[in-house]
Amino acid sequence: EYMGEPSRVEMSVCVCRQATHADSWYTGNAQELAQQLSGWLSAATAAQQPAGRVVGIIAPHAGYSYSGKTAAFAYSQINPQNVDVVFVLGPSHKWYVPSCALPEATEYATPFGNIRVNTDIINELRATRAFEKFELRRDEKEHSLEMHFPFIAHIMRGKQFTIVPILVGAVDVEKEKMFGVLLSRYLNERNLFVVSSDFCHWGQRFDYQPRSKTEPIYQTITNLDHDAMRLIEAQDTAGFSTYLGTTNNTICGRHPISVLLQALQASPTQHEVKFVRYDQSSRVMAINDSSVSYAAAVITAPN
Repeated sequence: EYMGEPSRVEMSVCVCRQATHADSWYTGNAQELAQQLSGWLSAATAAQQPAGRVVGIIAPHAGYSYSGKTAAFAYSQINPQNVDVVFVLGPSHKWYVPSCALPEATEYATPFGNIRVNTDIINELRATRAFEKFELRRDEKEHSLEMHFPFIAHIMRGKQFTIVPILVGAVDVEKEKMFGVLLSRYLNERNLFVVSSDFCHWGQRFDYQPRSKTEPIYQTITNLDHDAMRLIEAQDTAGFSTYLGTTNNTICGRHPISVLLQALQASPTQHEVKFVRYDQSSRVMAINDSSVSYAAAVITAPN
């Protein structure tokens, strides 16, 4: 349980979460990684620039060879000069937690060096008593947050910034709303929200294989995902929740996305959500195939 303030002694100890997926999900070689990220970002920069100030993105968290290119379409829209604190909301893949959790770690390792956690904001959030503790050993097994840190470190290079990683568990609609309201006060011009999510996981190994007699399977997947994307763009929290209930679409970051939508709803500012890229790991034609979908979105506030 997180109760009370940690003692000053505890606070001064650095707890570093290792980059456990480096050298497998992405290269651990800083030079090689910088080259890859720069390549994807410059390929994506040709995309339309957003009207307004970018306050958040939705981007995938698969291995970089699968989804790095898609993630770059969201990351390329960020102006690092406007950002002091990056909130990263990711789903829990390995640990069932019916709440949200704050890290034990005070630093996160990347091939580019360590990123510091904003312990002041973590303590503010902890003081609400709404959050669980995300233990280091669990954190190091989870990839949904880690896959964003190299991108963040790369685009923010040379600039002072801190991060606020938040693991979003299997929260019900009431809790999504509560956490959304809680986080909405941090939606401001110096903060950036990164929401970590892949889209449809189709195939036997995901126990999800909807299909139609009238079109190729990859088209059914595309339509399913675009229905979700439209609801997210409309910031229709109730509609997105109903959609998940009726389609069971395997959008692994559905809870972080819903928390973000609730935060946007609670904010006095009128935000815009726009998807800028969609891709699939492969085109499913046959029942034995499988694929994961990736989508990138940008959330803006008026300038």
